[in-house]
Amino acid sequence: MAVLKTLVGGLAAALVAALPVTAQETTAKGGLGVELNKFEEIEGGGCRAYFLFRNDTDNSFEGFEMSLAILDAEGVIDRLLSIDAAPLPVARTTLKLFEIPGLACSDISEILLHDLTSCKPQNGEEMDCFPILSLTSKTSAQLVK
Repeated sequence: MAVLKTLVGGLAAALVAALPVTAQETTAKGGLGVELNKFEEIEGGGCRAYFLFRNDTDNSFEGFEMSLAILDAEGVIDRLLSIDAAPLPVARTTLKLFEIPGLACSDISEILLHDLTSCKPQNGEEMDCFPILSLTSKTSAQLVK
């Protein structure tokens, strides 16, 4: 009986190991970091935001779009901003610049990741990237989810 239990247990473990790995499981091995690295005033008014995207996952992303809520100095939502950061190559850090017109950098207290409207690994299905996402900021404004 003990031999049969051992054989069945070993067979079950082998079957689980042989199952195909989904894109989400593969991606979850590493993380996807988004860093608000720097602000720069734009001539004529506005703020340029420098974002670093660190893709430490096993997948390149052909789709990565974020909906951001920009909060002013009083913590009130000033506007929503949609940014497309794709493509994000595997095992790379990518720099992307985005402009926030009509709002001085010093007037931005927080940037809230309101939604990920697209997170699509190359040759894969759309997925929920919130669990693998980490946000940081080196500016005076916080970057939060």
